[in-house]
Amino acid sequence: MCTMVHLLVIRKQALIHKQEITMRKFVSVGVTILDILGRPMNAIAANQGSELIEQIRITAAGTAAGPAVIGAKLGLDTTLIGAIGKDDMGAILNTMLVNHKVDTRYLQRYGEMPTSATILAINSAGERPNFHALGAAFSLTIDAPMHNEIVAADHIHWGGVGLMPGVPDSLGAEILAEARANGATVTADLIAPGDHTWPALEPLLPHIDYFMPAAEEAMAISGATGVESAAAWFLDRGGRGCIFKMGAEGSYLATAGETAYIPSFPVQVVDTTGCGDSYCAALHAGLSHGMTLLEACHFASATAALVASGLGSDAGVKDFDSTLAFMNAHRPQAS
Repeated sequence: MCTMVHLLVIRKQALIHKQEITMRKFVSVGVTILDILGRPMNAIAANQGSELIEQIRITAAGTAAGPAVIGAKLGLDTTLIGAIGKDDMGAILNTMLVNHKVDTRYLQRYGEMPTSATILAINSAGERPNFHALGAAFSLTIDAPMHNEIVAADHIHWGGVGLMPGVPDSLGAEILAEARANGATVTADLIAPGDHTWPALEPLLPHIDYFMPAAEEAMAISGATGVESAAAWFLDRGGRGCIFKMGAEGSYLATAGETAYIPSFPVQVVDTTGCGDSYCAALHAGLSHGMTLLEACHFASATAALVASGLGSDAGVKDFDSTLAFMNAHRPQAS
């Protein structure tokens, strides 16, 4: 467990930087989806049968909207850049984002396409078979006002590398290079990686501070058999840092000067939807409060654990202070 001195240092850091956090601009770019979740759903009722379940929720999700909500909850001044449809689902999604204090001025709205949406049937073990309907999320383009919004940010998350066909890889690299030159911290994540992923990621990688996929995704792209060799593969190809998310096993951090395994926080798992997305946003929140990179990873791990304790991509997370308190009270020892 952390010593009392260590806990006081972390709390002092948070208090010192609490005023500064209100000035930190976080822009999350990419895939924006509406999730419809129910639990527990251990089987689909046959024919036209029905079954009572405990809970149904709708949440903002996807590798851009999910981090945007968590970032806003953790006190970042958050803007979402993504695409939705001009339909009821899009209207509901926009309302939820605004209620979470996410700036949606740069959400593109397409009349000819529905809002991308996923139905997730969460079973008693917290597993989440899902049914996805493609829609406007993958039609995002970036115009001049969006470009300016991104490069002026303090923190940027590029959510959905390889699944933004309307954003040429050369444009993405140009935007992220300009943002980093302006002092931004840049992270990036994947969704549904495949053969298309590495060609899209390669030009972006030198302009990403922390590449943050799931460990199995990183190993699939690199061909490596472990997280350490996968991280080395990306660093050898221009990556600045990697943080691989490993579910219940925690996460792995690798930069040119630092490597570490970060343990997960033990919780009763209800639903793991959005845990990885919340980790990405929480890393930015931790760094914005003056935490070291390693401390920010522990804070991100605590945030992901809170999300896993409830239903949906933002469950369990209230604000920065309560998440910090959870981290301090429940932080596991590194192995």
